[in-house]
Parts: sequence; C-alpha cells; structure tokens
Amino acid sequence: MSAVGNLVSIQDYRDLFSHHLAKLDIVKSGLGIEPPLTEVDCAELVTLVEAKAVNKSPEQNSKAHYAAVETVFRERFYSLLQTESIDEPSFTRIWNLLDIVAILSDHELCEPGLIFWLVEELLDSQIIDGCRRVFDYLESRRERITAKHFAQKHLIILRSCNELLRRLSRAEDTVFCGRVFIFLFQSFPLGDKSSVNLRGEFHLENVTVYDKDNKKSADAIKPMDIEVNPDRTVSEAGTPAAASTAKEETPGPGKEHPKSAKDDSPPDLDSLYPIFWGMQANFSHPIRLFQPENLTSFKESLAATLDCFQKVHSNILASTNRLDESKRGMKRKRSGSGLEFSNSVNTKYLTNRDLFDLEVHDIAFRRHILVQALIILDFLLSLTASAKLKLSDSMNKAVLYPFTLSEEDAAWALSTKASIASYLQQGNGNEGKFYYRMVDTVLSRDKNWVRWKADSCPSIDRPPVKVEEYLDAQQRLKKLCSKHALPPPPGAAELDFLSKNMMLDSLKDQVKLSIPTPEAFYKGIKNDELDAEMGTPEEIKAAIDAKQSKLWRALRASKSRFNLCERIDNGKNLDALLQENMTPAPATESAELITETD
Repeated sequence: MSAVGNLVSIQDYRDLFSHHLAKLDIVKSGLGIEPPLTEVDCAELVTLVEAKAVNKSPEQNSKAHYAAVETVFRERFYSLLQTESIDEPSFTRIWNLLDIVAILSDHELCEPGLIFWLVEELLDSQIIDGCRRVFDYLESRRERITAKHFAQKHLIILRSCNELLRRLSRAEDTVFCGRVFIFLFQSFPLGDKSSVNLRGEFHLENVTVYDKDNKKSADAIKPMDIEVNPDRTVSEAGTPAAASTAKEETPGPGKEHPKSAKDDSPPDLDSLYPIFWGMQANFSHPIRLFQPENLTSFKESLAATLDCFQKVHSNILASTNRLDESKRGMKRKRSGSGLEFSNSVNTKYLTNRDLFDLEVHDIAFRRHILVQALIILDFLLSLTASAKLKLSDSMNKAVLYPFTLSEEDAAWALSTKASIASYLQQGNGNEGKFYYRMVDTVLSRDKNWVRWKADSCPSIDRPPVKVEEYLDAQQRLKKLCSKHALPPPPGAAELDFLSKNMMLDSLKDQVKLSIPTPEAFYKGIKNDELDAEMGTPEEIKAAIDAKQSKLWRALRASKSRFNLCERIDNGKNLDALLQENMTPAPATESAELITETD
C-alpha cells in the first residue's frame, strides 16, 4: 500500500509541476537569469503543494513527501539538461526550475539543500564558460537562497564551490576563482569554522622539487637577451613561469637610489639556486625551524637571498640609467599608469635552473618570496616568551607550540624583517611604499585571526538588542533632546563685582574722554630728549622710543597734521607744537585716536 501511495503521489506532483512550469515558461520566456521568479508568481503552486503535503495518506511522512518532490524535480531537471544548451534563451526553464525549488524550500515543502544539489550537478555538466553562467545565477540569488535553512545547505555549498575551484586554473581563471571565494565569504558567517584549520596542520604535500645541477644550460635565455618595449627595462622582463609584466623604473631627477650600487658584479645565481629553493621546505613546514640546525641554515639562506635581491635591484637601476641615456631625445609612448605589476598572477613558480635568472630579475617574483619570508618571521616572533605569555590562557592547545624563540633569534628576526620591509618599499615613486603598506595591513590583520583560532574560534556574532532596551534608550533620548529653559550661569545675576573691581567712577573722568592738544605733548617730548642725552644705553633707547610715540600722537591730535609734520621736520623743530592752535575734538571721536600711555 505504501509503494502504491508513493507512486500515486509522484504522479500527482509530476502533473502539478509540469502544468505550472509550462505557465511560468510563458510568463518568463527567453529572458535569461533576470528577473527571478517571486513568491507571487508561485503562490498558486505553493498552495497546492501545501494541500498535498497536509492531506497525504497515513503511510506517508515528511521524508516520503520530500522524496516524491525531489524525484519529480530531478526528472524534470535531467530532461531539460539533455535538451537545452546554456547559451540558448530556452535555458531559462532551468533557471525557473531552480527558482521554484528555492521558493518551496523556504516554505519547507522540499529538502532545503535540493537547490544546491541540482546546482552542483549543473556545474559538473558544464565547461568553464558554462560554469561562469551558472555562477551568474548563484550571485544574483545569493541572498535569497542562503537566507533560510542555511545549516542544511552550507556543506553542499562548500563542497560544490571547492570542487569548482579544483577545476579552475589559478593562472588563467583568476577572476573566476575570486568570484567563487567572494561568494563563499558572503554566504558564510564571519565566524564560521568550516574553513578554519583548527589543528594547525601544514600543507606537507606541497613539495618543491628543483634541479640537482645548479648550472644552467648553454641555450638558457638570459634576462638581457629578451626583447622588450621601450617603456620597460631590459632587466625586468617577465618570466615564463610567472607570466609577470612587472617593472621598476629609475627614480626621478633629484632623487637618490635606495641603495648605491657599490658592487657592480652580478650575483652568483649558481650558488644561490639550491639555497634559494631549499627555503621552500621551511615555508611549507615552519615547525622544522624549531631544530637549531634548520634555523641556522634558514638564517643563512634568507640572508643570501636578500643580498642577491639587493644586488639585482642595484644592477637593474644601473641598466635603466644606461638605457635612458641611450634613448634620450627619442619619443616614447607611455601606456597606463605604469603599475603593470598589478596584472601579474601569483602562480606556483617553476624551479627549472634555466628560468631562475629570469625569475630573480622579475620584481613580482622577488616580492612574492619576500612576503613568504615575512609570514615565517611573524610566525617565529609569535613564539617569543612575551608573545606566548599573551596566549597562555588560550583554549586551542593544538596551535600553541612548546618551542620558545630565544632573545638572540628574536633580534635577528626583527632586524631581518626591517630589512625586508625597507627593500619592499623601494620602487617607482610611492608605488613600493603602497605595496608594502598593503602587505603590512594584511599581515597585521592576520594576527587577529591567529588569536581567534588560538581561542578556539569563539562566536563573534553580536546578539540582537532586546525590545525593552531599545524602547528605554529611545525614551531617554527624547528626554535629553527635549527643550528646557537653561538655568543662568553661576553669578550671572550678581553685577556688584563691576563696581568693586573696575572702579566705574574713574572711567567717567572727563580728562579721559577729551582729546589732548599737540601742546600737551611738548613737555613730555622735551623730557625724553633730556633722558636720551644723559641716560644709560638702555635708557637712551627707551627715551627715543617714548619720544617717537609722543610725537606721533601729537601729530594725530592735530587737525592740520600733514602741514604740522613738515614744520616739525622730523622732531628738529618742536616749537611748532606750541604754535599749533587746536580746538579739542568732540568726545565721540576719541575712539579714533590713541590716548596717551607711557
């Protein structure tokens, strides 16, 4: 009876879905991914499916109902997938089917993860170009399909996206890889543990294999043999392994080179080759450095690498100067902003000896390696006694190592980190400083994630504000913002201090309100002349200044000041002041004159 009931239920759902899919195909025919189907479009279908789910036979349960709906959708999905191409307008039927599944899952009328199961199979059936189209659909529906029942969907999302990333080339599909990562970051909560390496495991399968012979072959391409355009230095040609187009230009006029090239001899890349690639074992498995012999070897290797990079940089600057002098007077085209390094791709570099010269002369390659070194140095500095003391109360003991870095090794790590930072800041204008600031910001933020992991990834979600707290805060804000009569400041009504301290009666003296006459300054000027003849050098200077001040005020008090100025003859004929017959000006004009002050 159960099997018969299930068959009847599947047939009923098959007829129901076929009827409504046909109607929706007419409403949205050949429109592509946009616009999506809404709940209004599927309201009738939702009502009928809910009625069938409620009135199902006693032998059926929710699992049987989900299985019946899933079976019908899969049949329809596979049928359309066999006949429709993703590049054709008729593929809209697939998008409509997925929209219906998403709406039914939100109403708990089908398995919540069914839509991502179908999307996962759709991705497996398409080539990379088709996967881009499928991802256009996922990005346009992300908020709706992840809003509800995410706990039943997150593993399917993670599995399908990781499987897609395995198919993509990080060198050729870099943008698409970024879209996949952004979709994951936006879908999963910030504190989700699905992508957290809680046990601190390292990628030991990432083994770097390089040539045993450190001598390059006779037909190996040299950096100087590559033909480059006039806008690029011959030494900064991109490497085949990294496909980099980065460059560094010489500093402008009046600027000094970051490091003067005292040693013009080229670096010994033959001896550096095995030392350089040997560091990759420490980069992929940092706890090897806990052994003293490995740490000593790493110090020497990193010092040799940094010294080689400094020499290469100096030689590049010298080559750039020679190239500029040889092409002086020629017209050169400049394309873009000159920051071609931003278009470089961080691939896994090839380790062939014949390519090592080209890689070392590539600025993107050198920066890539030095950033790896900065990560390892930060890892070592997190193992000092003071740094471990801050993590002593952490819960996740898997990422707390028993090794403690000595003070001598910590000093070496700090000095080496400073040298690398100084090197990374070199470049054309502020480009190097901008690059290092970006790297330093990322590494600084990564320390916070390390601490979060050491604390066993506590929840970083802030709980919602309670309704009572919100209403209480709203009432308090209203009280604070309501209009109130401001009380007078302390002592504002008491004005007695004016009569006590400022002696208002003295301000009413008529002498202060009247304008002095030029004759009133005559005696004072004569006294200043006498002081200037008999006083000390300091008194003489003060007397001369006082005389000039009184003379200037006497001229201001005169009505015919310009005539009087000629008669006084720069202070030689002071008797002209006595001959000036002036009438005192009204008191209202006193504000324009400067009263007599000693």
